[in-house]
Amino acid sequence: MGIIARQSIYNVMSIALAFVIGAANMLFLYPKFPGKEFQGLVVALLANSNLIQPFISFGVQHTLIKYFSVSKSEDERDRLLWFVLLLPLFVLAIIFPLYIVYNVQILEFLSNSNKTVLQFPVLILSIAIATAYFEIFFSWLRVHLQSVFGNFLKEVYPRLLTFILLLLYAFQIISLDQFIVYLILGYYLRLLIIALYCFKVYTPSFQFKLPKGWQSMLRYSALIFLSGAAASFILDIDKSMIFSLSTNENVAFYAVALYIAAVIEAPGRAMFQITSPLVAKALNENDEVRLLDLLKKSSLNLMIVSGIVFLIINLNLNDFYLLINQEGYASATGVVIIVSIGKLFSMSMGCLNNIISNSKYYSYVFWFSVSSAVLAVFLNYIFIQSHGIIGAAIATLIVIVCINLCKIILIAVVFKIHPYSKKSIGILFSIFMIYGLVFWIPTLLNPILSITLRSALILGLFSIPMFFFNWSSDIERLLKSFRSKLF
Repeated sequence: MGIIARQSIYNVMSIALAFVIGAANMLFLYPKFPGKEFQGLVVALLANSNLIQPFISFGVQHTLIKYFSVSKSEDERDRLLWFVLLLPLFVLAIIFPLYIVYNVQILEFLSNSNKTVLQFPVLILSIAIATAYFEIFFSWLRVHLQSVFGNFLKEVYPRLLTFILLLLYAFQIISLDQFIVYLILGYYLRLLIIALYCFKVYTPSFQFKLPKGWQSMLRYSALIFLSGAAASFILDIDKSMIFSLSTNENVAFYAVALYIAAVIEAPGRAMFQITSPLVAKALNENDEVRLLDLLKKSSLNLMIVSGIVFLIINLNLNDFYLLINQEGYASATGVVIIVSIGKLFSMSMGCLNNIISNSKYYSYVFWFSVSSAVLAVFLNYIFIQSHGIIGAAIATLIVIVCINLCKIILIAVVFKIHPYSKKSIGILFSIFMIYGLVFWIPTLLNPILSITLRSALILGLFSIPMFFFNWSSDIERLLKSFRSKLF
């Protein structure tokens, strides 16, 4: 897993930097300067644009990953690249006039009783277009195993953009209206940068012919589009429903809590950027040994790294909120704990989702996504009204557990494989034991010192069984490599 480990490290570094910048935005700059209401508004606007984005991309970014390794000749690959670039333009030509005519009804459906987002239909559509094409170009880099720069633009750039705009607002250089305008321009600048970089990595010759098997590609794109629409719906429906059933402030509290819990997924996001095209290649070549190796190793490595992050976040949660020191945000402490359990479960599955989406059983992705969306709406509607943002977290956890179990069963039945081993049990047991031990350690007067010491203790306790039982040879080699470079 040399290339996986190497690019995953760089991707983790990008995501870690993105988390630091994003934390400064979410926890300090937003609450202190524009305030909780504007923060909740921006979160809701971006959430609504994410709901529209799959309708534009039409799933072609996933089509590129699945079929690139099948295209053996340069001519076929060039046709495929132009196919995925041009298809969304035809889709956009259809949906753009519909959106212009019916944007009020569409946004009313998405935002329900809260009408604030109706003031920004152009912003929502503009960011959706920029994001859709960014994802296509990012897949272009991933199939060429050049994910590092794209991941930086995906993770760091938007948070850095927001950071700069918030500082400009703090120094009264721009207004809130200008903030929104520059936010749109910033997303299109990112699109321009990645497009230029993609053509530098590989410049395809223009092809007037459709790629071979374009009908199957179109079917795959359509199904993945529907699945992606449902997945985006799941990703942001809780924030949209809180926005409609509650207040802007609660959206801000919930968004910060989700942001903290999402750090657990950072190692997975970093790894999947590179494992997805490798999984597609193994499936296309019927390399069952390689496929099983990718699944088992990714599961173990992510359980270890995400498990450590899970412990550091949840055992330092009170100190994190003391650092925020903003009224109301600590009310979402339970959200972090509940959602992070689901995130850890998802990471323990390794690259299982990549296997399903790139195999001939990809149609199940659609049914899983639709089931998740229906279940999410039903549970959120019930639990948000009865338990507020904690209810939204409970609904999210239930959806994650139910759908993940279905995915594990599917892979076990059709491929006769699963991501877990005896080492997985040991890792899970260690996570629970360390949580139980460190939980009772009192918080110090200084939250930064408390976080530092408690995190160091967690790392020390976790490293004992990790090295003693030799859970991951990849991580051990990586640490030895770092140690040799440092010393």
